[in-house]
This record gives sequence, C-alpha cells and structure tokens, in this order.
Amino acid sequence: MRHDGDSGTSQPYCLEISVDGVEAAVAAMRGGAQRIELCSNAREGGTTPSSQLLHAVRERVALPIFIMVRPRRGNFSYSDKEFATMRDDIESAKRFHIDGVVLGLLNGCGQVDIDRTRQLAEHANPLPVTFHRAFDECADLSGSLEDVIKTGAARLLTSGGKRTAPEALDVLGNLVRQAGDRITVMPGSGLHAGNIRKAVLMTGAREYHAGLSSVVSCPEKNPSAFEQEVRKLAAALGSRD
Repeated sequence: MRHDGDSGTSQPYCLEISVDGVEAAVAAMRGGAQRIELCSNAREGGTTPSSQLLHAVRERVALPIFIMVRPRRGNFSYSDKEFATMRDDIESAKRFHIDGVVLGLLNGCGQVDIDRTRQLAEHANPLPVTFHRAFDECADLSGSLEDVIKTGAARLLTSGGKRTAPEALDVLGNLVRQAGDRITVMPGSGLHAGNIRKAVLMTGAREYHAGLSSVVSCPEKNPSAFEQEVRKLAAALGSRD
C-alpha cells in the first residue's frame, strides 16, 4: 500500500470519501473515490471503527484507507486513558494494513495540543496523519495551522471554521496559501457535485473530502445512490473549466 495516501493516478485532484460501513466503502470505490476515510458513528462526528469493520473494508476495498482515531464523541481533549487507547488504535491500524490515520487533539484552552498530537504522529510513522476538524473549533485558524504543522501531520481536514466548507471558501483559500507545500490543506464538509468546482476555483486546494450526507442520507442502506453521487462528484472534480 502507498503510505502517502496517493491514489497513484494522474488525476489533478484527490477525492477522499468518508464512510462508516462496508457497502458504502465499496460504493465509493466504484464511484471513483481515490481514498477512503473510515469511521464508525459518522452522524456523531465519527469514532474509531471496530476491528471487524477494519478487516471487512480492507478485504474489499483496493484503495488507500485512512481510519478515524477518536475514542468517543464530544470534545477533543482526552484523558491519559483515552490517549493510551488512541495509541492502541494506531497499532491496530498497522496490523490491518491501513494506509493512514485521522485524529485531532485540543488542550483545555481549545488550542491544538501540539505535544500529544506529535507523539501520536511519531507513533503512527510511517503512516501519515490527517489532523481532522477539531481544528475548526480553534479561535485563531491561521495560528492553529502553524501549530498543526508543528505536530508533523501530513494533512489538515477543515471546513474553514464554519459548519460546511462552502461557507468558508475564502478562509480555506487563505489557509491553502499559508500552508504552501508544508502541509496539505483538504477542504471538507458539505461538498458535492453541485459546488465542488466553485470550491476548486476559490481555494486552490488539491485534495477534497466529502461524506455526501446532504445528498444521500443513509449511504450504507442505499449504496447505489451513494455510488452515483460519488461518481458525479468525481466527474465534476476531474473536469477542467
């Protein structure tokens, strides 16, 4: 597996699709996703998937798979016991030949927990780390981007501090420019075939993340509709104006 999360294609953009079940993961692959983010409890913001789910998806999906490492719903400030659980979950990801991990830690003041995140990034090596939308709870996004870079994370998934990415395209564009080639800023939340081209034009990002919950309410129960929406999104993203 490619540990940088690259699909190995020559397409100009990378599309990561978030799923919380096997059928949705297969549908995303068929629809043209280049990478899968796998979690459980997607409607609650996502938590660490079970070993059984990891195994089942890894058996059927021939794409890079990144898994959410989040021991519970709620805030992103974790106890020592929860931190130890996250380390164990990273080890589990390696055993199942997962390609990357997605996590985010904040301190009690709502700032990026640089030290603990760096510890997990080092523990995950050689798997790349995506710092997830815990980032969007930070008050100073520009300063927090510099903090995320210090952790050693390879990517930052963000909606620009808003509920959805389309609400913050100008902010996302600024973050992409600030990051340069130091870290990949990946817009996500609320993206679909109808708005992805505007996101590309306004942000200049090279990677995009979508769960498509706004257009398919239950992907695991309706994989054919989910595949169709992923296909439409992939086609729109791959087109050039």
